[in-house]
Amino acid sequence: MTTLEYEQITGQVIGAAMRVHRALGPGFIESIYEEAMAVELLEMGIPFERQVAVPVRYRDRQVGRHRLDLLVAGEVVVELKAVKAIQPVHQAILMSYLRATEKRIGLLINFRAKSLRPQRILNPSAPPDPAVARRVRTKNS
Repeated sequence: MTTLEYEQITGQVIGAAMRVHRALGPGFIESIYEEAMAVELLEMGIPFERQVAVPVRYRDRQVGRHRLDLLVAGEVVVELKAVKAIQPVHQAILMSYLRATEKRIGLLINFRAKSLRPQRILNPSAPPDPAVARRVRTKNS
């Protein structure tokens, strides 16, 4: 996925979240917002999966599982919250999801906030995008 494609899909997810937040407002539990996001993404025709189980590995052994709220277009991890304020631990959790899935980008969205301010979190340790690597090799060849 190219940078532009990441920007497009994250922009669409953020737009969906804003519509959900505008309609429902703050005050519901996280699962309500997850369900509403699923409805919105489905209506938009954006592929997604909910509550994706992701194995956590240590020394080539599975030691646990994460559950992603949403995995959009097979590439963007979306972590939904309904908390008073986003804390560094929430960002750390999303980063751990990104590392476990080897995905490049995640969105942290807090629906309890009066004003929605989604955060894009980048995973610097994600494997390089094969399409980008091919273009760099071709350019430098």
